[in-house]
Amino acid sequence: MEINSYQTRAELLLRSYMLSDSFIVYSSVIGGVFACKLVYDLSQIFTSIYFKRYAGLSKFQQVEWNNRSISTVHAIFITAMSLYLAFWSDLFSDDQLSGLVIMRSSTLSTSILGVSLGYFLTDLAMILWFYPSLGGTEYLVHHLLSLVALSYAMLTGEAQFYVFLVLLSEATTPGINLRWYLDVAGLKKSKAYLINGFMMVLVWLVARIFLFIYVFYHFYIHYDQVKEVSSFGIFLVCVVPLVLAVMNLIWFWKIVKGLNKTLAKRN
Repeated sequence: MEINSYQTRAELLLRSYMLSDSFIVYSSVIGGVFACKLVYDLSQIFTSIYFKRYAGLSKFQQVEWNNRSISTVHAIFITAMSLYLAFWSDLFSDDQLSGLVIMRSSTLSTSILGVSLGYFLTDLAMILWFYPSLGGTEYLVHHLLSLVALSYAMLTGEAQFYVFLVLLSEATTPGINLRWYLDVAGLKKSKAYLINGFMMVLVWLVARIFLFIYVFYHFYIHYDQVKEVSSFGIFLVCVVPLVLAVMNLIWFWKIVKGLNKTLAKRN
């Protein structure tokens, strides 16, 4: 009887844990989707009040303006949280003795991934709805890879450290969006547009080139831990950063060419 009592209690505790964990996952994803809707609506309201040219934009330009507001807010949020979790907190520190780095997760880290997943779902839906105006095939590949990696890390608790490292590449998004805003506002020949171009190159170099070199280096020296995750997890940790790194190099080349073109027009 006593053994059955302990088993029943253990089952109830396990069930309670799984239900609370599922609640965190689903509520954070839904929260991320609703946050995107809120930012879209607020962008529409405040931009129409404080930016007089907004009313003169085409319907689709207004949609893209608000869509870029969502991606900018998400980029600032996820960059700050990724920096905190990956480098400033003790969650993924090598000095901690609480298990393998690649297996570590927390309620906060899982919630943050859920919010980011909600953003990528929302943005992917908008890209598909207005395809290819908001982004072509490369954006679909980028978002689908991100969704798979985020979902896996969020649901299993594995490889969250590497996901947060890759999410730091979102730090380049505000600069890209600002360039589009300046162009739409008729400030393509302004000094701000030129400075933005230089900053884009610098931030991209750090967040999407050097950072990925660090990701591969960390992966190499911790490969004994990486082998502990599932086969699909190893595939994601190996393939997703590699594909994104190649895409980042291609985009970086286009950014540099664009900056050179801008400089050539000014000379």
